[in-house]
This record gives sequence, structure tokens and C-alpha cells, in this order.
Amino acid sequence: MTATDFQTETRTAAKTGHYRWTICGLLFFATTINYIDRQVIGILAPVLQKEIGWNQIDYGYIITAFTAAYAIGLLVVGRFIDKVGTKIGYAVSSVVWSFAAMGHALVNTVFGFGFARFMLGLGESGNFPAAIKGTAEWFPKKERALATGIFNSGANIGAVIAPLVVPWITLTWGWHEAFVFTGSLGFIWVALWLWLYEVPQQHKKVTKEELAYIESDPPEPQAEKIPWLMLLAHKQTWAFVIGKFLTDPVWWFYLYWLPLFLNQRYGLNLAQLGLPLIAIYTMTSIGSIGGGWLSGVFIKKGWSINKGRKVVMLICALLIVPIVFASVVSEWWAVFLIGLAAASHQGWSANLFTTASDMFPKRAVGSVVGLGGMAGAIGGMLIATAAGFILQFTGSYVILFVICGTVYLLALLIFHFLVPKLDPAVI
Repeated sequence: MTATDFQTETRTAAKTGHYRWTICGLLFFATTINYIDRQVIGILAPVLQKEIGWNQIDYGYIITAFTAAYAIGLLVVGRFIDKVGTKIGYAVSSVVWSFAAMGHALVNTVFGFGFARFMLGLGESGNFPAAIKGTAEWFPKKERALATGIFNSGANIGAVIAPLVVPWITLTWGWHEAFVFTGSLGFIWVALWLWLYEVPQQHKKVTKEELAYIESDPPEPQAEKIPWLMLLAHKQTWAFVIGKFLTDPVWWFYLYWLPLFLNQRYGLNLAQLGLPLIAIYTMTSIGSIGGGWLSGVFIKKGWSINKGRKVVMLICALLIVPIVFASVVSEWWAVFLIGLAAASHQGWSANLFTTASDMFPKRAVGSVVGLGGMAGAIGGMLIATAAGFILQFTGSYVILFVICGTVYLLALLIFHFLVPKLDPAVI
């Protein structure tokens, strides 16, 4: 595709209408709130460790409770969303996680926090299956990576907002109020979602031209309900699942242990954590959108979807490698290396997520993403428990950062071996 062709296609897409980007905005805000709620306990961990009295192993178990529920939820929620639809499924998930987030203010024991995190994990497990399904419903394949990168960047924006807001609320009123305020945001989003969302074929705001653009991909064959066992029979499912299992735990580690790492390695207190965390997660926003945008550019230039996705995933994997040195450098070098790795993870994640809709029909996307998310959460359980024991007995983050820096290349190698051409699954 020449530059002139690209410009012509861009103008044509603009003329069709743009309500699909309103939907993308809703997905972005939901993911932002999701990650604000998820991030609060990580920011407050140094404070809660002293006030509640837990150690690194206790903290690892609390995080494991969340990831265990997240894994269980993803096993069920993807199917639930495929059955009831994106609109209802997403709203139910948001209500559950918002109540659970606020419920943290009612507990003051390790067991209590473990239970609250478990309920939060059940609710939050619906976010990405619903968002990926919504993207598949509202965007043609050539725009999905960009749309996924945009809404997925909400994870980074949430992680930026949380260190801005949570320390101030905590230092002004207390940690209980921090959980109550952040948890209540989800109810505002639910009201907007129920008001503004509908499938494009039934939405009054969608023009005929925009609907034709959304449906411009070749039609998918109609099929009956697709059982899990049928999905597990396909190598495409295993490529996605293994990719998530190996790399999602790294993001879990960043989310929950970065504040503790900065506190223990460089002595930063609650008031001082904000700026480094904001710098890291601002970089991740750029990586999320940039990764999705870059593969879209390659594909619009005439590259195959397979080549476009995998080249970007390889670039991201290589940029993550230097994080192996993060625990042995000065504070702001560590912030830079972690930020670069986290940004590259989000670029990787945007493309990995999109491969689910590249390889599977829309009616199966929620289930496939649910299976992959479950695998990622199981990996998150393992790294949470392992990190607790490693840090309790060694006090060093070296082993953990070496894992973070090398696992993406292994994941890409396995992914490419299983789906060398990113062929659609024949169901």
C-alpha cells in the first residue's frame, strides 16, 4: 500500500462516522478504573505492612488470593459474556468489582484482605474478555490492534492516577477512605455504559456507512455454541494461552511489587512514591498505544497480519531484556529500565490480545481471551507466592528481574512455533 492509498483509506474511514471510537473511549475508562482499584493495595503496601503487620509471604498470599479468583473468574466470565452479551456482562462485572474494592475499607486482617482481594479478582476478571469482545464487535481487523492499544492503555493511566490520588487521600483522611473513593468510580462508569452501549447493528448513532466499515471483514461462518474442549483442540488456543501464562505474571509483579521495591531498595515513603510510579506508567501508556499503532501501520503498508503482529512483539521482547539490571542501578536508572520494560509489555500485550480476534470468530473471542487470562492469572499466582518467599528469605529482587527480562523471548518462540502463519482456527 502506497502513502497515497493509506491517506485515501484514512479519509474514507473518517467519512464513515466515528461512533466506534466513543465505544473505545468507554472501554478505555473501564480499564482505567479497573486498574485504579487493582493498584491501590500495591501503593498502600508499605503502610499496610506496618499497620496490619503482614510480612512478604503474607503479602504474597494476599495477592495470590486475587489472582486465584481472577483465574476462576476468567474460566467462567468469558463464557458468561459470550452468552449474555457485552453490554450486560461488562456491567455486571463492574458492579461486582466496585463493591469489592470498597469492601477493603471494612477489613483489618491478613485474612480479611485476602477475602476482599478474592472478590475483587472475581469481578475484575470480566474486564478484558468484555473489552476484547466489544472491540471485535465494533472494529474491523485493521483497526483492532489500535483500538486494543488505546483501551489497554487505560491500565497504565489507572496506574498513573492511583499514585497521584491514593497517597493524598491516605495522608489527608486515611487508607480506608482511599479504598472507598476509588471503588465508587465504577458505578459512575456503569451508568454511562448502560446508556451509551449497544451492538453496532442496533445502535441509533451508527450510520449505514460506519456499519458497513465495521463489517468490512469477510463474513464469518455461523456456528453453534463452541465448547471449551473444541477450543482446546486448536493450536491457536494454546499459542494464546501459553503466551498469556508466561508474560502476564510480569505485569502482575510490576503492579504489586514496584512500590515495595522502591520503598525497600531506595527508601521512598508514601509521599515520595508518586513521581517514580507516574513516570513508569506514563511510559507504559505510550508503549500500549504505540505497539497497537505500529502493527496497524505495518499491516496497512501491505504486511501480512502475521508478520505485522510478530515483528512488533519481537521488538517489544528485545526492549524488555535490559530490565535484568534494574535492581543493581541507581534509582532513576531503575525507573527508566522498568518503565521501558513495562511500556514494551503493554505493546506486546496489545498485539497478543489482538491475535485472539485474528485467529477466532467473534462468537469465540470472549471464551479464548478468558482461557488466556485464566492462564495468565495462574502464572500470576505462581509469581506472587514465589516472590513472597524469594524476598522474605533473600531480600533481593535480582532473580525476579531476570525472569521479567527473559520470558518474552521464550513466549514468542513458542507462539511462533505453534502458529507460524497465524492461521484462523477452523471451527
